[in-house]
Amino acid sequence: MTDATIYALGTPTPTRAHPGALAVVRLSGPRAGDAVEQLTRRPLPEPRRMVLRALHDPSTGEVFDKALVVWFAAPNTETGEPMAELHLHGGRAVVGAALDALAHLGFCRLAEPGEFTRRAFEHGKLDLTEAEGIADLVAAETAAQRRQALQQMDGALHRLYEQWRSKGMRALAHLEAAIDFPDEDLPEGLADEVRVVIASLQEEIAAHLDDRRGERLRDGLSIAIIGPPNAGKSSLLNLLARREAAIVSETAGTTRDVIEVHLDLGGWPVVLADTAGLRESGDAIEQEGVRRARARAAAADLRVLVLDASGDWRSEMQAILHSTEGWNAERDIAVANKADLVAIDDPLVVALSTRDGTGLPRLLARLEQAASAAMEEGAGAPPLTRARHREALLDCQASLARALQAPEVALAAEDLRLAVRAIGRITGTVRLDELLDVIFRDFCIGK
Repeated sequence: MTDATIYALGTPTPTRAHPGALAVVRLSGPRAGDAVEQLTRRPLPEPRRMVLRALHDPSTGEVFDKALVVWFAAPNTETGEPMAELHLHGGRAVVGAALDALAHLGFCRLAEPGEFTRRAFEHGKLDLTEAEGIADLVAAETAAQRRQALQQMDGALHRLYEQWRSKGMRALAHLEAAIDFPDEDLPEGLADEVRVVIASLQEEIAAHLDDRRGERLRDGLSIAIIGPPNAGKSSLLNLLARREAAIVSETAGTTRDVIEVHLDLGGWPVVLADTAGLRESGDAIEQEGVRRARARAAAADLRVLVLDASGDWRSEMQAILHSTEGWNAERDIAVANKADLVAIDDPLVVALSTRDGTGLPRLLARLEQAASAAMEEGAGAPPLTRARHREALLDCQASLARALQAPEVALAAEDLRLAVRAIGRITGTVRLDELLDVIFRDFCIGK
């Protein structure tokens, strides 16, 4: 029932251990005002003015709290509907009494998960990308994630995608005009102009698809720790994680599967992966571990190669680098471990001791620098953040490519229509009846 009045606790549920000083209950819907009047037994206050009111249980008339009440008149609200907030004392008994009182009114119901945001979308207060930004802000664990979520919540992606959709819509309207009004005095070279627009859209969307900053930031930058057995990879993982996340043993081949740890690295979210030692082995299970290690290294955003400085680490480094797909000498990091036992003087590697922490500050600085470089590539335009966006834009690109190759204007128009619709799927805007508005505005003014 979209016309129902809903309510929900907008702050964490109080517990016996953590009762909370304050709690906020939010209401939205056509009878939100009625609910406030019945609970307070007084007329609604002025909109957006916080007032102190006694709250009454509708069944017994008992006062269960004295709270601050705020009333918001539609349509200038978060959901576009009449809204209200009850700022209560945060004890479990008070919050429970407030929720029970709203339920006993008979015309309010508890909101479903995400229903406030859904109503805001349905009333045009935000689009799908902005709603996803709200979800990302709630889930943000690092400063960088918070900044990206706020940027998306403020409409940065919405504006970019709507700009592309409008550009495609106008090009489509021009093709439709050429089809529907062949005898009209339309500008010459209209089809060529449309091809230029389509090619421009393709180029801009391709650059956006190549920019993986947003997805990296949501999911975490992938860093793979690789190297030969017993070099100290698991010890490094534990040192960076500040806990015993991986088993450390002198037995070669102890790590056989990928072990992941999520970290905040200088404000950047990272997924640190310890992998199996890279060597030839006759053990089928260890062989599979080595295969997974190489695959993880190839797919990672950054790689940290850990070598045993007490051995022939330079030869091992050359052999592993030669066989490691995707190694980037300017960004990936080579580490010579056991610097507490052997003096290391090589500017190409970071000297480290996982035993006493020697060299750890330098390694952290290098990792933060590399992570920052990876996350800021292509900085400027708002980055793509979700697989849903990528799928829709790939569909759009395929349709644009077909439109450029279409042998007839009608076929090109249909493919361009599909491209516009694919972009609209991202924001939740799929209306194509705007075509007539564009056609009349561009070709029929003064006629």
